[in-house]
Amino acid sequence: MPIDATLVGRAFPPTTSVPVTAESVAAFAASVGGRGDGPVPPTYPIVVSFAALQDFLAAERVELSRIVHGDQRFRYVRPVVVGDELTATLTVTGVRSIGGNDIVSTSSEITDASGAVVCTATATLVHRGGA
Repeated sequence: MPIDATLVGRAFPPTTSVPVTAESVAAFAASVGGRGDGPVPPTYPIVVSFAALQDFLAAERVELSRIVHGDQRFRYVRPVVVGDELTATLTVTGVRSIGGNDIVSTSSEITDASGAVVCTATATLVHRGGA
């Protein structure tokens, strides 16, 4: 089923809060081949933005297995630090069809417990068409 283009501009509810702990940072760093004893890796917000993506896919009944991740970028206001409590609010910023596939652009605003923006994660997703 194609992605509905009328979703453009729609913001989905924020994710549950994700605590940034030394343990979660070390586990994330190890999973990407880094060391967990330094600052929070700049790609760490994918943890909360992926939760927002999963919530979006569930709400729209889109199978994760039909999604190919095309692009990911982070624009920071400030670095993520241990002790932060992060949430993400995903907004669909674009939907277009190419060759039977849907190209979905999203923007996830990642905020701390005070509601201040920490960074914005943008992603391009390819929803594979066909049966």
